[in-house]
Amino acid sequence: MSVPLIPITMNPTKMNNENKYLLQISDSLVAHFQLNRGQRIKVTLGQKTIPMYVQQIAGAVKELFLSESTLKEFHLPIRKFTFQAMYQPDNQELTLGPIIGLLTNLHSTNTSDIHFRSIHAFCEELHQEVTERGGFFYVFTFDQPMGKGYYFENGKWTLAKLPLPNVIYNRIHSRRLEKQKSYLAFRQRLEQLMIPLFNDRFLSKWEIYEHVKEENQLTPFIPETILFSKDHLKKFANKYQTVFLKPIHGSQGRNIIKIIKNTKENHYTLQTSLSFPLKDLLAQYTIDEIYQLLKPILNNHIYIIQQGIDLFTHNSCAVDFRVLCHKNLNDDWKVTSTVARIAAEQEFVSNIARGGTITRPIYALQNGMTQKKAVEAIALMKELAIETASVISRHTEGLFGELGIDIGIDQSGKPWLIEVNSKPSKNFEDGLGKIRPSAKAIIQFCTELAFDFAVVKEDFT
Repeated sequence: MSVPLIPITMNPTKMNNENKYLLQISDSLVAHFQLNRGQRIKVTLGQKTIPMYVQQIAGAVKELFLSESTLKEFHLPIRKFTFQAMYQPDNQELTLGPIIGLLTNLHSTNTSDIHFRSIHAFCEELHQEVTERGGFFYVFTFDQPMGKGYYFENGKWTLAKLPLPNVIYNRIHSRRLEKQKSYLAFRQRLEQLMIPLFNDRFLSKWEIYEHVKEENQLTPFIPETILFSKDHLKKFANKYQTVFLKPIHGSQGRNIIKIIKNTKENHYTLQTSLSFPLKDLLAQYTIDEIYQLLKPILNNHIYIIQQGIDLFTHNSCAVDFRVLCHKNLNDDWKVTSTVARIAAEQEFVSNIARGGTITRPIYALQNGMTQKKAVEAIALMKELAIETASVISRHTEGLFGELGIDIGIDQSGKPWLIEVNSKPSKNFEDGLGKIRPSAKAIIQFCTELAFDFAVVKEDFT
């Protein structure tokens, strides 16, 4: 960021109507921004700009005072705030922020007991980080009027008219909603307002594979993958001991089919995470029989076929690793957390939604590896995750600042890229009583976006 930010305190004060656009600024802040008494400047907060006049007041603390009526014009609650501040002398504009909006969808709009489902605690965590760092955070849905949302105060979420955000973090839970006309119209409105929205859509498994397979450095770490068809199924079943069938738009380990080659020639058994059980999972089938069995199940859904890897297990249970990656202030990807996911007994997928548990990666690996080998495997896994995130953000349409990379490790310690999630679960990290690195990284990225776009928008005006 070319223009430096400083944290400031903004206080509400009562003023008569004649002085409502008077901006009282402490001595230290006037000196920092090199302002003049009585100078007319623009104050921007969110998407709203109000011209105001500078009045210098005594004070060594970097703070300013706005009238309560001006705060209402900005659609802010009447209370003290900490904001990051940027002053552009060429434009005589003071920008305060960031105003961060988290976009989600709600089952119920009962404002007396609002709940944000699986990200409810995470939203409170983000609010806490924004409050401490400087800014204002709220949660909203795209089917509400723009600028109407829920902010956290006195231990509860309150619905109110609020400032239009500088940046939006997309946590919509449904792929179907992202395709609705109302959502597409909302996206178009954001583009007109030049409000950046990141992690703006779900990514399909096939789209991810198409991008990463073109990168020579990633090719050795990608299981062979192809779109489902009868011929492709036969080819993969003959070639590999185990293959997986996965819906390209699937999540949480649902509707995955595992096909295992048996000792009996040309016969296979099945395991599934389908919402309904197959009639006889112990039966042995030919590939033709499997195709006929699965054809009505897969009807109207696009599936991929993926090479099965002989992955490391923990106490005979399947295990993989979720590596959470975020963009930092230098636009580089960094690992913010890594956990091992251990599948429940009788399950072949490790997702928490299907009874999996989480633990530290080093603990999951130590049972079958030396500590040195385990440390090396974890380091390789992080390198693969960062490189994968970089490739996806370069080649995928849309803005991404957070990715959950799922990686398996084979018996030799080699990492394999299993899956990439653009809206990773927030239930993996132990965040009890503290703000997790992922929350800090999200707010840092939002702050960077907000002020960078503020500079860009000023150049366009």
